[in-house]
Amino acid sequence: MLRKLYDWTIDKAQHRHAEAWLAAISFIESSFFPIPPHPLLGLMCLANPRRAIRYALICTIASVVGGLFGYAIGYFLYEAVGKALIGALGLSESFPVAACYLRERDWEVIVIAGATPVPFKLLTITSGFIEMNLVTFTLAAIAGRGFIFMTVGILFRLFGAPIKAFIDRYLGMLTTAFVLLLVGGFVVASYVGSSEGDPVRDQCQIAASA
Repeated sequence: MLRKLYDWTIDKAQHRHAEAWLAAISFIESSFFPIPPHPLLGLMCLANPRRAIRYALICTIASVVGGLFGYAIGYFLYEAVGKALIGALGLSESFPVAACYLRERDWEVIVIAGATPVPFKLLTITSGFIEMNLVTFTLAAIAGRGFIFMTVGILFRLFGAPIKAFIDRYLGMLTTAFVLLLVGGFVVASYVGSSEGDPVRDQCQIAASA
């Protein structure tokens, strides 16, 4: 079953409209869509390593533009649209924490969120809501999103064929390892996040519970 799903996705990743889908998903994920573009980007790079950097660039540009759309929602339409979106995504409790961190740490939060599994849409909408400097937001979004997407593109461009051959051979084993690493990463993140001694973290947790 896993092999069939993998082969089917690889086939779709080579579809003539795959780039349009990649751009669309990257755009909407930055403002309201729950599914990230990373899996599609990886599979498209896997299917055609020679175009990997092009795919990564598409992802980066579309994601940053989508982030600006999310910023606009937070800036102009938070009460009418943004609040409902945050609630629908199950991020209502995270919103005051995100707002606090953005006020205290500014661009650092955008860069970190752009390059990690943190829901980027939460930060884009929140940045607009707190009226973060637009130039700072844009540059930080380019840095964060560009780092993660272009890293994928460059790696697949350089090592695409060997990586594909390896995945083809050890698909089941790699899937299991990925799930274990993902779960382990969230456990470590929770542990680190609960550590004491960070006055900003303590302040933001207090603000969220107030």
